[in-house]
Amino acid sequence: MPSFSYTAIEQRSGRAVSGLLEAASSAAAAAELKRRGLAPLSVQLAEKKPPSGSAALRGSAGAGFSAQAGVRKKQPSTASRKKRKPILIGRIISAKNLAVFTRQLSSLVKAGMPLLRSLETLERQERNPHFRPVIAALGEHVRGGGTFSEALQQHPRVFDRLSVNMVRAGEAGGVLAVVLERLAQFQEKSVRLHGRIRAAMTYPLIILLVASGIVAALMVFVVPKFEAIFATTLKGQALPLLTQAVIAVSNVLKDHALLAVGGALLLIALLRLAARSAVGMRVLHTAALRVPVLGELLLKTAIARFTRTLGTLLPSGVPILDALRITSDTSTNVRIAEAIMIVHDRVKGGDPVAAPLRALRLFPDMVSSMVEVGEETGALPEMLIRVAENYDEEVDSSVNALTSLIEPLMIVLMAVMVGTIVIALFLPIVRIIESLG
Repeated sequence: MPSFSYTAIEQRSGRAVSGLLEAASSAAAAAELKRRGLAPLSVQLAEKKPPSGSAALRGSAGAGFSAQAGVRKKQPSTASRKKRKPILIGRIISAKNLAVFTRQLSSLVKAGMPLLRSLETLERQERNPHFRPVIAALGEHVRGGGTFSEALQQHPRVFDRLSVNMVRAGEAGGVLAVVLERLAQFQEKSVRLHGRIRAAMTYPLIILLVASGIVAALMVFVVPKFEAIFATTLKGQALPLLTQAVIAVSNVLKDHALLAVGGALLLIALLRLAARSAVGMRVLHTAALRVPVLGELLLKTAIARFTRTLGTLLPSGVPILDALRITSDTSTNVRIAEAIMIVHDRVKGGDPVAAPLRALRLFPDMVSSMVEVGEETGALPEMLIRVAENYDEEVDSSVNALTSLIEPLMIVLMAVMVGTIVIALFLPIVRIIESLG
């Protein structure tokens, strides 16, 4: 009976494997592979026995008969895969788009569909023209014999270290479907949290912009006309102090509008430039955490992300030290990231996680206490997720309270600014009417 060399994907783990199989024909070999839970990529008549130790294929699959497509196709070699440059997409691929992709991939793999076929299916139905070539590149890498985690790693601006390491751990443990499910849940919760914060802050920002526009229009277009009327009618009489102040501000805005806009843009540019340096970013992030109300909200959001990330990585098979390093890298606040690395170093020295958390005094006592209970009971991942859920609820409450506070304050502020301008303009008018009487 002839022997056939094959390349296939394990349906459970998504890993590429190769080997030798005796069968009556290539079709029979492909059918046997499917029976064993493998998705055949290529099946060809073996000319000679392949070298041992090639169970986990990472190199070339050679030219052969594709059992799935029914045509002969040449698989890309390892060298060509290494030379292929990663597709770098910035923020064109949103977090929501990525969460939907992970959820759909998780559902397909969990349903028993081979990883390669799942990627091909998602590629066909993807509507984002920038994300579709990324998915195609993932499928191409897997088709060539590489692992899914290696494929993700080639696109660092799309898939972060959290995704890459979770998938790598899932491949090693043969639980890729479970890990994708956890990753999808993590991404969906992150998208919902940021969405709630953005939605809550949209209305106050709109009020602020409208108020600024109204005040700017009054100061630049309306006040100068009243100034001309007062100069003609009052004939050099002294204006009320409030009116003089409003007219002075109006003249500054009218005569130096470009300078004011340029100064604001320069300040924004300097802040962005400072944020790019390590020292500047640390100063800005530390200052942000000390802002009343807002700093507390930022800290709660950072704690929720920290505990959810760590609680998602640990049950996926990622070692504790690697999980802490990844959690630090994915933190959006430098102060929190530095604190997590301190925890990493202490844990590396043999300390439990709770001890350095309590010593840092950056995290509330509830966090360190719940982590300590989780370590003592052997349920640290579950306890971390519980902490994340608690802080998600606290963030929701804080956002709602902040929104309820900001909205009336913005309305009052707008009323005060507009009212001040109106009163300043009507005081001289009252004097004019009194002089006429």
